[in-house]
Amino acid sequence: MRNDLTIYGHVADRWWSDDIRWVRTLKNLVPGRLAWFDRQIDWAGKTVLDLGCAGGFMAEALAERGANVTGIDPAAEAIAAARAHAREGKLRIGYDVGVGEAMPYDEASFDAVVCVDVLEHVSDLKKVLAEVARTLRPGGMFLFDTINRNPLARLATITVAEDMLRLLPRGTHDPAMFIKPAELRAAMQRAGLVPGAMTGLGPRGINRRFDLTFGPLPLTAFLYMGIAHKPAAAEAAT
Repeated sequence: MRNDLTIYGHVADRWWSDDIRWVRTLKNLVPGRLAWFDRQIDWAGKTVLDLGCAGGFMAEALAERGANVTGIDPAAEAIAAARAHAREGKLRIGYDVGVGEAMPYDEASFDAVVCVDVLEHVSDLKKVLAEVARTLRPGGMFLFDTINRNPLARLATITVAEDMLRLLPRGTHDPAMFIKPAELRAAMQRAGLVPGAMTGLGPRGINRRFDLTFGPLPLTAFLYMGIAHKPAAAEAAT
């Protein structure tokens, strides 16, 4: 089975335990993403949606930066784990069970939507991007990462990361659902978003547990990050 999203619920009770290597890999990706995202936006005081939040790694990092964070994910078990951990850390984060194709939020609810390790899993990319645009305030920012679709990315993600190194469980990804940057730019434009900068994301070192650490890279052939924004009223009128 490919694109197996049940894995997030199955390990929810150990999401924050650090005893599952592939979950630690997801956790280690957060500072690598934020090394670039932090240069694109000042989180303090912003109302932010973490779309596809799983157990809350990114949501908590954003809350610690002063954002007012809401997280949403279809895995009810992961949401329960995220709520419990936020309570333990006395972090005020709202969590909801739901999907990106039909989010339970009013129009113009958020200053920013963050969507990492998600777009290559969704059932309808067009609907997800339309929902992002709908829930963003004018001038709001969309920050994302995903996986490029090409033979090298398939080799790195499926053959090496899943099958050989087991950095992720086998079946986590379906390479047919990977997204080329040009395709994503076009899809965002159709949704009413204005694409911005993109950069690569990948391994930058190894920590004391011999786990990979991550950060921005110039090469976008494998993982890549990017931003887009919803036009402000005056911008949309021109």
